[in-house]
Amino acid sequence: MTSTRRGRTDSEAAATAPAIVMRGLGVHYGGIRAVDAVDLQFARGQVVAIIGPNGSGKSTLLGTISGLIRPDRGSIAVLGRPPRTMRRQVAHVLQTTVANEAVPLTVQETVRMGCYGLRGAFRPLGSEDREAVDDAVERLRITDLLDRQLLELSGGQRQRVYVAQALAQRAQVLLLDEPITGLDLVTQETITEVVAAERDRGATVVLTTHDVGTAQLADTTVLMATRVVAAGPPAHVLTPEHLTRAYGGHVHVLDDGTVVLDESHHHDHRHHDRM
Repeated sequence: MTSTRRGRTDSEAAATAPAIVMRGLGVHYGGIRAVDAVDLQFARGQVVAIIGPNGSGKSTLLGTISGLIRPDRGSIAVLGRPPRTMRRQVAHVLQTTVANEAVPLTVQETVRMGCYGLRGAFRPLGSEDREAVDDAVERLRITDLLDRQLLELSGGQRQRVYVAQALAQRAQVLLLDEPITGLDLVTQETITEVVAAERDRGATVVLTTHDVGTAQLADTTVLMATRVVAAGPPAHVLTPEHLTRAYGGHVHVLDDGTVVLDESHHHDHRHHDRM
């Protein structure tokens, strides 16, 4: 085992290195700049919430981390490597995943697909794979749905299936694009518990949200408006001043200190300023 100049082993150095590093990151589609001049660094074993108005670059950042989107400026490293080489270590649950009617997969088959990145689609699952699938199914409370087809499920049930698939992948980075927006209470509670548990096992969880309350529960919050408006502890980021910069006239501060975000396509989200 090789030692670093500071006396630490390579494995120890890797364990303490940032999970995700972005430097001058930029992405544009046609003539539209989706993400611009982003400098961010996320530690391992943290929950990171990215919040911002529609079109602020939240989903684009997740796609760049997972390697689905290539930046045209700057650099990004995931676990010390380019994202496209780390896809087995990054699980990405998209905001909108449409069940394919031509391929009527069951819940069990869908969750098992999370193991394919490590084992391949045509090799039988090993004992560790089966344990990972069983554990994911139990944690997402979908044991009673295993034989049902995805097309038969509600939106909340289907979301839990896709998160279970991500857990079965046993990745070190979990990306969730608005994982609980508009879903039933059971799904919201279940996924919130899973996020906390993944952080506790040392994984880095990055999620996007429109809800200030959800962002407030993260270890690190990033407020986006194409560029980073503010990043750091939620109490320092989710202030009326920062939110006004990101949301413009859609931020209202009530007499009791409550901040109301009023977006035309989303419900109001209320946040009591604790500072």
